[in-house]
Amino acid sequence: MIARVTLEIALRKEFDYLVPAELQGQVDVGSRVQVPFGHRRVMGVVTAVAEESDFPHLKPLIKVVGAQTLVTPKVLKLARWIGDYYCCPPELALKSVLPEAVRQEAAGWRERLFVRVIPPTGEPPKLTKRQQEVWAIVEARGQLPLSELLELAGTTAATARRLEDRGLVVIAPEISERDPYAHEHILPTQPLPLNPAQAKALAAIMQAMDRSTAGADPALAPAATFLLHGVTGSGKTEVYLQAITHALDQGKGAIVLVPEISLTPQTVERFKARFSSGPHQTLVAVLHSHLSGGERHDEWHKIRQGRARIVIGARSAIFAPVEPLGLVVVDEEHEHTYKQEETPRYHARDVAIMRGRMEGATVVLGSATPSMESYYNCTRGKFTLLEMLERADDKKMPVVRIVDLRQAVRKGSHIPIFSPQLHEALTQRLERKEQSILFLNRRGYSTSLQCPQCGYVAGCPNCSLALTYHRLEQKLCCHICGHTEPVPRVCPEEHCRNPEIRFAGIGTQKVEDTLHKLFPYARVARMDSDALKRKDDYRRIFGDFRTGKIDILLGTQMIAKGLHFPNVTLVGIIYADMALNQPDFRAGERTFQLLTQVAGRAGRGDIEGEVVVQAFTPFHPAIQFARRHDFTGFYEQELEFRKELRYPPFSRVAMLTLKGRNEDKVKFSADHLKRELTKHLATFSDLIMAGPAPAPLLKAESFYRYQLMLRTPRMTALSKVLAQLSHDLVLPEHVGLVVDIDPVGLS
Repeated sequence: MIARVTLEIALRKEFDYLVPAELQGQVDVGSRVQVPFGHRRVMGVVTAVAEESDFPHLKPLIKVVGAQTLVTPKVLKLARWIGDYYCCPPELALKSVLPEAVRQEAAGWRERLFVRVIPPTGEPPKLTKRQQEVWAIVEARGQLPLSELLELAGTTAATARRLEDRGLVVIAPEISERDPYAHEHILPTQPLPLNPAQAKALAAIMQAMDRSTAGADPALAPAATFLLHGVTGSGKTEVYLQAITHALDQGKGAIVLVPEISLTPQTVERFKARFSSGPHQTLVAVLHSHLSGGERHDEWHKIRQGRARIVIGARSAIFAPVEPLGLVVVDEEHEHTYKQEETPRYHARDVAIMRGRMEGATVVLGSATPSMESYYNCTRGKFTLLEMLERADDKKMPVVRIVDLRQAVRKGSHIPIFSPQLHEALTQRLERKEQSILFLNRRGYSTSLQCPQCGYVAGCPNCSLALTYHRLEQKLCCHICGHTEPVPRVCPEEHCRNPEIRFAGIGTQKVEDTLHKLFPYARVARMDSDALKRKDDYRRIFGDFRTGKIDILLGTQMIAKGLHFPNVTLVGIIYADMALNQPDFRAGERTFQLLTQVAGRAGRGDIEGEVVVQAFTPFHPAIQFARRHDFTGFYEQELEFRKELRYPPFSRVAMLTLKGRNEDKVKFSADHLKRELTKHLATFSDLIMAGPAPAPLLKAESFYRYQLMLRTPRMTALSKVLAQLSHDLVLPEHVGLVVDIDPVGLS
């Protein structure tokens, strides 16, 4: 018997190994194995099993790791597709589908000593008063960890062992699962009544799931992928919950993707509350990067063992070994965080669609502001559009007021953080004991340190970027590479030395500082990556906000979407047009989506919400369409711009980035690459090639970067050519090439 193995080292090929007699019956497709490779022992995954090989003198496998196959054949097939489409070695694609905590040979379940009651037989033994106290705790609980018993009773292990000697308890090691939500007290909930739009959407999704279960030919059926376009507060989550109930009824499981880790606690709470009891009771597993290695190991194996039928997590959760899979939900499908920034550079939304196709599962993409690509796919019949254009329970959409910051600047000498309108609105909410959310997508205190005399700007030595001032830490910091340096007291330029060096621009720290001065009695909390250091900080702050312990929540984009707080009646957007001038064809789309999503946090309770949008370009279409909550109007206008320049959705993009520490070498390599591309892509008559040109951020982490952008409607064919070309291309020493298929940002 021969095992074909993909190794963890990137060699772009598989290797055949002999399965020795003692391992016969333990090896299958997806098994994790250790094999000899040269003078080393390396880990790999069995990707095929055969009776014979074309190669003589095969080495035998060393051992099989784990009793259960870790990669299901279906997920293995998905990993192969990722490798082909996203131009990455199959080993790296396969590595991405297994969390590191699961791949590690030493990883395993945690065992702890538990104390368990033995039902007494005959006359109970005499106990000392101390032993009686300890026995009473054990008897009341039935079973508990020894460490917990010792803490509760304030005693030592010797006392517990004496109870064991008397035949009252048994102390033995047992598996203790590391559940990140074990200490949460969650009250069960029941399904909510649906309004007509929700009921219509659910019926369509359930009908597709029924067709899939009945074994209908996918080629004859309408699209299995749905785009659920529901305005903020329209009740999309309730549709997801009831669709998952239907999947469980069919004996299938579900995966729910969320774009931000900050959304996970609230989402997990709602799903655990629904499925913690009753006929559809099941474990809900959580997968995201803020879990410890042990927690990730245990959550993943709960899924593989079939005990957790529902999985919630960030983009990597799309690889969860749910089998059989009935439903995949991609919430906030437009979010760029679904795109992986390292190899393999997959997009979780697109991987979800492909996995649904491969496994016959129904895929639901949900958003109040769908991506241009997804909405366009609906107009072409690739996806089925489901719309929920009214808020649940007939609640009104918030009133959006635009404040022209140019007027405020003319009246004063500096740019205000809070316009009179926003200041007054905050004051009113504090007086009425209502809550407010303030949004600014820029962390730190000030965005740059400048000298007004000579024009010096403190820049990062590793990146083409100004350093951001962080006041609490009293340091200048680069948000790309993490470089930090102390704040100079005078201008560092030798010929200047001006002591009047100033900070320019604002970040969330400065807004927080200003709030404390303007509203000294208000309870303010800030949420950005600087403020959240521990993994439970998300839950703690959101818990405090939900229970009314925080009056004003200030944050970056992590507070912009998916959160439901009924007492929030005001949302203030400090600088709405901050991202509009970025060199990216998606700048307008991103701004519209962000404004609409942030505005949607207001007015989700009984009181109508208000949104104050501060902007220097108040008449920009992205801002005006967001003010009217008009997605269709924005989509139609944006589509004309995209069509004229053949940007997505009328084509797909491949971004080729060359990087190295020597700019001349990088530029030379980019010119060489263009010549090679011109030769190899001569048959692509519909291809548009732009560049090479310096990247918008020329230098990042001490690497200079030049880019070529390729646009074509035939990306699958282009990917094959690019994969071969990137493998064969000879570049100067210390110059690397990165191929990014379907990038979400041009940076």
